[in-house]
Amino acid sequence: MSNNISAADRRNGARLRDSYRACRALNARHGRTFFLATRLLAADQRPAIHALYGFARRADDILDEIDPTRDTAERAARLDTLAEQLRTGDSQGEVILPAVLHTARAYRIPYALFESFLDSMRMDLTITDYPDRRALDRYIHGSAEVIGLQVLPVLGTVSAMEDAAPYAAALGKAFQLTNFLRDVDEDLARDRVYLPADELAAYGVDRDLLHWCQAHRRTDPRVRRALAAQHALTREIYTYARDGVALLEPRSRPCVAAAHTLYSEILHRIEDLDFEIFVHRARVGIPRRAAVGASGFLRAWRARRNVPRRDNTIAPAALRSAADREA
Repeated sequence: MSNNISAADRRNGARLRDSYRACRALNARHGRTFFLATRLLAADQRPAIHALYGFARRADDILDEIDPTRDTAERAARLDTLAEQLRTGDSQGEVILPAVLHTARAYRIPYALFESFLDSMRMDLTITDYPDRRALDRYIHGSAEVIGLQVLPVLGTVSAMEDAAPYAAALGKAFQLTNFLRDVDEDLARDRVYLPADELAAYGVDRDLLHWCQAHRRTDPRVRRALAAQHALTREIYTYARDGVALLEPRSRPCVAAAHTLYSEILHRIEDLDFEIFVHRARVGIPRRAAVGASGFLRAWRARRNVPRRDNTIAPAALRSAADREA
C-alpha cells in the first residue's frame, strides 16, 4: 500500500467522506461500548478508528448474512473477494473500503494485519471447537490481537511502537476472551465453543455438559469451576495490558483506559452472576458506562488542551472533513 494519498482519493472526496460516515454508523450501531470509548479520542483520530471497526464488522457480516446452513463456499468466496479488493485497492461495491484503504495508507498499517484477521474469519467457516490453548490462540491472534496492532498507529506512542505492540495485542486478546466467556450460551446456539477443550475437560466439562446447562438454563458446578479458571486467566491478561496505556500518546490514554475499564468490568459482572451465563448476559449498566465516560472526557480534555491536532498531511481533505464533523 502506498504511503501517499492517491489522486483518486482527491477526485472522489465525497465518496470517501460517505465511506467514513458509513463506518462511523456501523460502530455506533453495533459496538456500543467501543463507540463510547472512541468518543474520548481526538476528533482527527476517530474516523480512522471507525474505518478499522467497519472493516472488521463487514467481514463478520459476510459470515452471518448468508444462510449458515448452506455450503460455506459462498461465504469463503466473499471473504476472498474482500481480501483481494483490499490488496488491490479496488473498493467497488463495498461502501466501507474507501475509508479502510485511506486509513491503511495514511497510518501505514500493514496489509498482513488485515489478512491475518481474514484468516481467522475463514476459520469460523469450518472450525467449531478448539482442542487446546495453542489452537485457540491462533484464532485469537487474527480475530483480536491484530485489531490492537491496527489501531496502535492511530493512537500513537511516546516511544517506539514496537514497545507498545505486545500490550496492544494483549488488550485485544483480553476483550476477545471476555466476549467468549460472556457469550458461551449464544455461541453454543451457533454450534461453536470458543474455550479450549482440554482445559474444560480438566474440570469434567465437555460439549454434552454445556448443552445440558443450556437446556436447563443453569450452570453445573463443574462448568462453573471451568469458567472461573478461564475468568482468572483473562483477568491476568487485563492486568498485563494495563501497563501499556502509559506508552500511548497522552491524548489517547483516556480512551484506552476507559475501554479497559468497561470491558474488564464485564468480567466482574460474570463473577457477580456466579457464572450463571445461561440465564443472564453480563452487562455494564448505562449509569456505570456514563460515569466512566464522563471521567474519561475530563481526562481527555485535559490531555488535548495544549496539544495541536495532528498534521493534516496524515489527514487530508476527506479525513479532515470527517474529523471536523466529529469535533
